[in-house]
Amino acid sequence: MRQDIPVAITGMGIITAGGNDVPSSMAALEGETAAVSPPPFETDFTSPVFLCSPCASGRAKPSKPCSRILLLALHAAREAFASAGLSGFFARNLRLGIAVGTSVGASLNFFSCYKSFVAGEMAALDEIDEYLASNPAPALGKILRCRGPVLTVTNACSSGADAIGLAAAWIRLGLCDMALAGGADALSDITYKGFSSLRLTASEACRPFDVSRQGLSLGEGAAFMLLESESSRKRRGAIAKAFIAGYGTATDSHHITAPHPQCRGLKAAIHQAFIQAGVHWPDIAFCNAHATGTPANDLAEGGFMLAECPEVPFIATKGATGHTLGAAGAVEAVFTAVHLNGGILPASPRFIEADPAIGSAPVSTPTKIKGHLALSQSLAFGGNNSVLILAKGEM
Repeated sequence: MRQDIPVAITGMGIITAGGNDVPSSMAALEGETAAVSPPPFETDFTSPVFLCSPCASGRAKPSKPCSRILLLALHAAREAFASAGLSGFFARNLRLGIAVGTSVGASLNFFSCYKSFVAGEMAALDEIDEYLASNPAPALGKILRCRGPVLTVTNACSSGADAIGLAAAWIRLGLCDMALAGGADALSDITYKGFSSLRLTASEACRPFDVSRQGLSLGEGAAFMLLESESSRKRRGAIAKAFIAGYGTATDSHHITAPHPQCRGLKAAIHQAFIQAGVHWPDIAFCNAHATGTPANDLAEGGFMLAECPEVPFIATKGATGHTLGAAGAVEAVFTAVHLNGGILPASPRFIEADPAIGSAPVSTPTKIKGHLALSQSLAFGGNNSVLILAKGEM
């Protein structure tokens, strides 16, 4: 099998409902302390949500009004830079690429502007300014004055994973020295009402893979990894916290909102990632499952795990974060890297009892892991499936 050079991750940052940085988010994940709240807008639906605490934008605050998505992204990006031993403004002198995954919520949060135009009315100028200033990747690129490629990825729930996989390719191709890659998403009332209308949401905090699961709980957050070429990393003497060893993406072409029952697209995406990393299933220490808590997704994904890798333990983390949509793939990639380096998986949050119809279940007690590779997988609307293979770092 062909093996590409792993791309170093020298910094990581995150904000979730559980905490405003990596340590607090990990503590909430392991202690199941993230709480759900009623949705912060008027609605007839009753599904609770996972909300982040207010995050200050600090000195990197844009000069114009901006979306909550961009503020969440800035918060996580600053931590990623700091953990890499860098100031965000170092990018003025280096080729920094920026890839940000987000969902359609990035635009839906400005639906009032659309309604005004459709009605023949003039939207408030501050709303228009806020909309124009809030495309996440170009906005971050402007703040950081980066000189590398800039891309916003809107590929539903796999967007964050896709952004990281694409940014790793930029590094390998020499398009930039470093890349800030990840995802960010804030709660949108239209997204909330859409998922609720599809009867995919739960009346309590989600319980992925549990026999009593009702559906998903929406959440918000952001997570970023600072990817760095070997030449740049060695020049700075930076430590690799982990590595991107492989990436794959493929579609089911099955249904716009439901996974293929046999996860054919996921299987193809994993095969691509295995080829890039030069590995096979026996090399994988554990998987971070997409695990939304919906009956159909967990049944298909769990059946896939049982058929393809029954000996590989897996964890379901959305019980501590909710489904953060465009940010989910990046949030869970950070979790995967930290668990891989720590050598232990915590119990899957809010999972209590296995569903016999699935035939497989996530870890329900702290579980030691062996090996230096882990798989993080994302299943998205539109039948898209994306996976990242992470390798243990030097820490």
